[in-house]
Amino acid sequence: MAVEALRCKECGATYALEARYVCDNCFGPLEVAYDFSDLDPLETRRKIQAGPRSIWRYSDFLPFDRPPRTALDAGTTPLVRADRLAERLGLREVWVKNDAANPTHSFKDRVVTVALAKALELGFDTVACASTGNLANAVAAHAAAAGVDSYVFIPADLEEQKVLATGVYGTRVVAVEGSYDDVNRLCMELSAERDWAFVNVNVRPYYSEGSKTLGYEIVEQLGFELPDRIVVPIASGSLFTKIARGIEEWIEVGLVHGEVPVMNGAQAAGCAPVATAFAEGHEICRPVRPSTIAKSLAIGNPADGPYALELARKSGGSIDAVTDDEIRAGIRLLAETTGIFTETAGGVTTATLAKLAERGDIDPGERVVIVITGEGLKTLDAVRATFETDVIEPTVASFERTLGLAQAA
Repeated sequence: MAVEALRCKECGATYALEARYVCDNCFGPLEVAYDFSDLDPLETRRKIQAGPRSIWRYSDFLPFDRPPRTALDAGTTPLVRADRLAERLGLREVWVKNDAANPTHSFKDRVVTVALAKALELGFDTVACASTGNLANAVAAHAAAAGVDSYVFIPADLEEQKVLATGVYGTRVVAVEGSYDDVNRLCMELSAERDWAFVNVNVRPYYSEGSKTLGYEIVEQLGFELPDRIVVPIASGSLFTKIARGIEEWIEVGLVHGEVPVMNGAQAAGCAPVATAFAEGHEICRPVRPSTIAKSLAIGNPADGPYALELARKSGGSIDAVTDDEIRAGIRLLAETTGIFTETAGGVTTATLAKLAERGDIDPGERVVIVITGEGLKTLDAVRATFETDVIEPTVASFERTLGLAQAA
């Protein structure tokens, strides 16, 4: 059993593996600590390759003594080589990690799979979350499949598609008048009052471990080789830092050799506290009020923002912000060159890749991976009025006249 304890990221204090998320000594965030010294890299690699087609193929690196049984599988999503996208941007090799191919069409299935399994192990019979949409979808679906009661708390102005794709599972949907930060604050208060497992509050240390599996998969799907650079959207900053942490663990164990890739973060300009701090060369000073079409990234007070800043600087990367118009263009660029329709967060990531390429930050010989975290059908309003539909009469003449395709005599 590699998992040892919960450890404070700031002062190093350790705690039992229970429902706890903040240090009593310094109020720093807690994370799961492991001892991987007994893992043999060759045997571990064989075990991974023979494992199930889900995140549990990486069970040696997750916070359980044995792989739990889960009702819905998550993970093993496609890593697509995007040659036409690379060519459009003047790059040699670009890969798209399409995590929309999960049960509820976002990467949140990974974190919820881990969080729900740990919640059940700890004896909870109700799960809940604060969400900008994708997490609500995942919590509702996984709880329904497991036969567990659930409550999801969302901002009242969330995209209709995400609300519908949550309520259908029978969860209790609670829309809060306010931003995600208001929703999250309410859930923190409720977690002290209710004996519920709030997946991104009191079981957050376990929940966040699910994001590491994206890093593991990218490396495995590249033939146990490291990419040179990874571009990841930033909301709380947890996904960004945990992908790097997963790769770092595999380097420590000896499954791969090299250094953690250059890590580039992507934020929407309408909610860019981390990108602003990076650009101005300081720490995150104060929360911001979100105003962007990328609602899934609209966290004005990101819990892991300081660690995302540290990672970007340490790895030689950056954190950029893109406008709503650039986000729409990013969605269109990805769709036109790869056939992948992403939600607004993926538009942020693709637009940031384009900005890095245009700026000359990416060496043309690099192998670059971009992470797409959700499905475009979740944010349809973002692409309204971005193309035209030709309306014709049911005749060949009307078709040729309208589209200007009349055949030459």
